[in-house]
Amino acid sequence: MEVLDMYFRRYDEAGKGQEQMDDLLALFSDDVMIVLNGAEKPGIQAFTQFLNTFFHVHEDIKHMWDGWEKREDGKYETNWAVCGKLSDGRVYTAEGIDIAELDDKGKIVYLENVPKIPELFQRY
Repeated sequence: MEVLDMYFRRYDEAGKGQEQMDDLLALFSDDVMIVLNGAEKPGIQAFTQFLNTFFHVHEDIKHMWDGWEKREDGKYETNWAVCGKLSDGRVYTAEGIDIAELDDKGKIVYLENVPKIPELFQRY
């Protein structure tokens, strides 16, 4: 899925400037539902706020992922792994799965991130 692959690539670049952030956000529907470890963040503005908070504490990030597989319910799923460097210089790794759904315009209307370590998104 090209749009979903672009999501990971653009996410990794989104903290580098407003143009890169806008490129990432362009992949999403205004009505997107983001679910981070069970916590719902409805709408593009809530997602934008999450991203601004996320990139405030991250200096760099890099995702790797398996190919997206279509599920029986029509959503797509992939395993991911990430390494990141926080603004304070610490580094980390994490892994989990993403579940996504596209609308009829090919925009991401649903994105659920399920990390293997549930505490990963507590600060956001």
